[in-house]
Amino acid sequence: MRDLESVAKEVHRELKQRREEGCDVTRLEEQWEAIAVRPPELRWAEYEGLWLALENLVSPLESREPSTLEAIRALRPEGPRLLARRPSERELRDKIYGAWLGRVAGCLLGKPVEGWSRADIDAYLQYVGEPSPLSFYFPWRDEVPEGVRRLHSKNCSRGNITQGVRDDDTDYTVLGLHILETYGPGFTSREVADTWLGCLPYQRVYTAERVAYRNLVNDLDPPESATYRNPYREWIGAQIRADGWAYAAPGWPEKAAEFAFRDAVVSHVKNGIYGEMWVAAMIAAAFVVEEVAEIIRIGLSEIPAESRLAQALQDVLAWHQKEPTWEGCWERIHSKYGSYPPVHTINNACLVALGLLYGEKDFGRTVGIAVHGGWDTDCNGATAGSIIGALLGAAALPWEWIEPLHDRLESLVPGFAHNRISLLAERSLRVARQVREVPK
Repeated sequence: MRDLESVAKEVHRELKQRREEGCDVTRLEEQWEAIAVRPPELRWAEYEGLWLALENLVSPLESREPSTLEAIRALRPEGPRLLARRPSERELRDKIYGAWLGRVAGCLLGKPVEGWSRADIDAYLQYVGEPSPLSFYFPWRDEVPEGVRRLHSKNCSRGNITQGVRDDDTDYTVLGLHILETYGPGFTSREVADTWLGCLPYQRVYTAERVAYRNLVNDLDPPESATYRNPYREWIGAQIRADGWAYAAPGWPEKAAEFAFRDAVVSHVKNGIYGEMWVAAMIAAAFVVEEVAEIIRIGLSEIPAESRLAQALQDVLAWHQKEPTWEGCWERIHSKYGSYPPVHTINNACLVALGLLYGEKDFGRTVGIAVHGGWDTDCNGATAGSIIGALLGAAALPWEWIEPLHDRLESLVPGFAHNRISLLAERSLRVARQVREVPK
């Protein structure tokens, strides 16, 4: 049973979520503040009443931000769906391996500063004498002066990396591969949910996924597992799960986005779903498209055109045309979207786009800018790394980024504790061959 403090926190988070959805919660916020000073024995029932009132609110954005695949597709703009060019077997093998390597390396770059602000990162780089923007793994310092934060993890820092360490950003990529190998391209959301319960420890899933996990245990099936008492339902958790589905559908953004949708609805709604669909479609496009802005637009062609996420990413594309530096564009992103929680889909998606657009197809610069922007740094580094890795291919990735990985990745997924990244890529290639045979 959850304690009163946890319940209060989730109710407060739900207030913020409903405000983000355009609801007027002024009166309910006043009610929440009044409940907070009541005797503890009275708060339980009053929080329950507040939950019910929040659940009964109707978002004015509902018609343009649906959560079913049919409705999402009805509101998406024109797009290629299935790209005409088909990479050769050799090219596809190299690009899938590049996407895996890019995701692991990008995740390691961001992991030591997860949750830091850009100002925190600037302060650390200035202290260690590194140039801006970030362009390589962080150097470790045992001691740091007052006002400078210490890196979270030494084994993800320059000179101390020996492999891809276990992280949820890569666990979900492994899990996507496992689901596709187990159930094939016809997998269902219920099979995704069952795989979670069988493979993921409850203490190793977070925010929306943890609430969904709790709902699944209490016999709520998808999509209700995503909606019941889940104030994190538009946070970044689904967006970080996109990659395994995209590796299975190279050159087929519509199919990659469909796979991502089936996964996302276990734990997310609306923009939480769209984030995963957008990333999956971008990665699928990156296997055959060379121009970064076009890859972003193809991703946008799989989500509702008037959704908050689509509008935010259209802003970034427009700002890129006006701002000569990534810092100028970051200032615009922070000013307009910085009020979202630091692990929300929308603001972090903007930073992924920022890294891609200003990275100029340079791997280190792309993941460096995506991480340097702050917020959910390991997620953004991993996603940007996966996309640029698919675009460039493994053979073109800088040796100094890839050699420290020693082709190894840890995971908590049963049967995948210690992996060769190259073998994971080979398995993804076999799945992609299978998906190719699915009727268009």
